[in-house]
Amino acid sequence: MSDLLQQTDHLFFDKTGMDKDSVLKSVNNTLHGGDDGELFLEYSLSESLVWDDGHLKSASYDTDQGFGLRAVAGDSFGFAHSSEFSEQAIKRAGETVRGIYQGYGGTMAAAPIGTNRHLYTDSNPLAAMSFEKKVQLLGTIDQYLRDKDPAICQVSASLSGSWQAIQVLRAGGFCTADIRPMVRLNISVVVEKDGRMESGNYGFGGRKIYDDLFIKENWQHAADEALREAHVNLDARPAPAGEMTVVLGNGWPGVLLHEAVGHGLEGDFNRKKSSSFAGRMGDQVAAKGVTVVDDGTMTDLRGSITVDDEGTPSRRNVLIEDGKLVGYMQDRMNARLMGMEPTGNGRRESYAYHPMPRMTNTFMEAGQHDPAEIIQSVKKGIYAANFGGGQVDITSGKFVFEASEAYLIEDGKITAPVKGATLIGNGFDVMNKISMIGNDLALDPGIGVCGKDGQGVPAGVGQPTCRVDGVTVGGTETG
Repeated sequence: MSDLLQQTDHLFFDKTGMDKDSVLKSVNNTLHGGDDGELFLEYSLSESLVWDDGHLKSASYDTDQGFGLRAVAGDSFGFAHSSEFSEQAIKRAGETVRGIYQGYGGTMAAAPIGTNRHLYTDSNPLAAMSFEKKVQLLGTIDQYLRDKDPAICQVSASLSGSWQAIQVLRAGGFCTADIRPMVRLNISVVVEKDGRMESGNYGFGGRKIYDDLFIKENWQHAADEALREAHVNLDARPAPAGEMTVVLGNGWPGVLLHEAVGHGLEGDFNRKKSSSFAGRMGDQVAAKGVTVVDDGTMTDLRGSITVDDEGTPSRRNVLIEDGKLVGYMQDRMNARLMGMEPTGNGRRESYAYHPMPRMTNTFMEAGQHDPAEIIQSVKKGIYAANFGGGQVDITSGKFVFEASEAYLIEDGKITAPVKGATLIGNGFDVMNKISMIGNDLALDPGIGVCGKDGQGVPAGVGQPTCRVDGVTVGGTETG
């Protein structure tokens, strides 16, 4: 971690003219008398290139920097942020947030433990490859797809990257740092047949530099998958409706687990008792065999973080074990108020936002069944291979999710593709209706963005193939 501190010291102090000892003294003065708090420093670079209709449609490059200062008293906090890096700006912010301490005498919580690990490179992906090569890749993808299939009427491809450097400074002189790269390639294809048009999408990326995205086998796989999904939808018939068995595919379908269950296991919702999982620690909340984990320590994954945005090292947190609720995801404030440990899940979108409990990489662990065995066990049902958008109510756990790629299962075989299949249910109920879990756990390819209270952060999802009995499926035909 010392090399990360040296690199970020150069950004935040050497280049700005701020004196680190003076800033730490200001942090101490601000946070004295409270329960917790931190100064969060950030410098970030980002870029996005979009190819559409046979040419580069847009290209953007942004630089952002600033700080967020938070003081915590009980279950309340004061927060101020600014894009100005100066000791005077930090002192002014301190005067503002200290107002939360009026009439309050707190005891400062112990600082997080330190860490020297590195889960991803600290190289800047934006600087590692020329603009011309990035544009060339997008044009090559466009030409590859159009040469492959005359049914294609539109190709869209986007390339994005970012490099974020942070420091977290706390009372008592604690200081930690992280440098976080991120890249992503996304491809969308529209095909037409007999006047009907359908689309397919595929994306991948992670906390790495662009090299992996430029490997021919990788971008061709992404392009082929987008085209394959478009043709599946082109041949799809209307989905049946009714209560039936649903088999969820592995990988990205874990987004349903993320939304319908994951948010309900975040500490703030449970402290406020607004989650359907509140007060149920130790209870059987899912079927036997179901184990759900949030793990921010997985190398190079989109949702991974060496330390969270409060300075706590990320870790592997088991949330549900063999169907029993055994843990929540916690930031520092909610953990303290609930008498629990912080779990490395205090995350924020940027310096302009306060941290709160958020997921990292959330997934269901593998079971014992072969995926083919699971399909063969279903007489009549739906195989949901991929998901698009959805909505979830955290308090009730109710969700509505649309499958972007789905098929009928008839007599133990995957048959015709269907369009318009919508899964409707309750997260708690669905978790208890899981009857078979596959041995093919997969994480998503690196495309997840998690939204909460107006903040978006990168996240990973995953699961093995699993069978869920008695799910309500909304469609356009009566099943």
